[in-house]
Amino acid sequence: MAQTGSTNADLIARLAAGGRVAEGQWLVADRQTAGKGRQGRVWSDGQGNFMGSTLVHARRGDPPLHTLALVAGLAVLAAVGERLAPPRQALLKWPNDLLIGPAKLAGILLERSGDAVVIGVGVNLVEAPAIPGRETVALARFGPAPDRDTFAADLARAFAAELQRWRDYGLGPVIARWQAAAHPLGTPLLVGEPGEAPLVGTFGGLDADGALLLRGHDGTTRTIHAGEVRLAPSGTGTD
Repeated sequence: MAQTGSTNADLIARLAAGGRVAEGQWLVADRQTAGKGRQGRVWSDGQGNFMGSTLVHARRGDPPLHTLALVAGLAVLAAVGERLAPPRQALLKWPNDLLIGPAKLAGILLERSGDAVVIGVGVNLVEAPAIPGRETVALARFGPAPDRDTFAADLARAFAAELQRWRDYGLGPVIARWQAAAHPLGTPLLVGEPGEAPLVGTFGGLDADGALLLRGHDGTTRTIHAGEVRLAPSGTGTD
């Protein structure tokens, strides 16, 4: 579609109205006027960037639905990675970001609607929108900007493949592959919503349920189930 408020909101509205949206379908918009990220933050769009949503219908025996954020991250990484020439590399950051260096390239937003999980994805293909307090980047910085529709088709295929692995093999392999594609163990992190005094520690990987492990300077490890996670600025002490 040419323009909408939010592709996530559109899919949720269809479900609320009794409509059936099949897995594998994506709703992609040229522009969004009410896109959002975590905590309802505005996600500014950019013409030529990817903005789209899909959904997953819960099935008996599925792994925990919140771990679809990890599935989506791996799919976005697959679609982006083939467009970056070595040694440039994109890295996953828990729970829902894809980074190049310290800069945000893509974000993921999960929203529950009955027995379905709506998964919104935004990827900076052409331009990097300004996000207060965050560094952002677009793929166009590293070469020709990808065609939006070609990228959308690649992402849809990657997500379908990752979703099938999640169902066939369970959460363990997903976590292992996600950790291998994340910033290194020991990376300094800050955890806490803006305006709060953050928890300071280092990345200790993920637990068996996909939660973040934050290692403190005192040797303790906290399990983080939700929250804003940022890479600590250079020079931030963690010990």
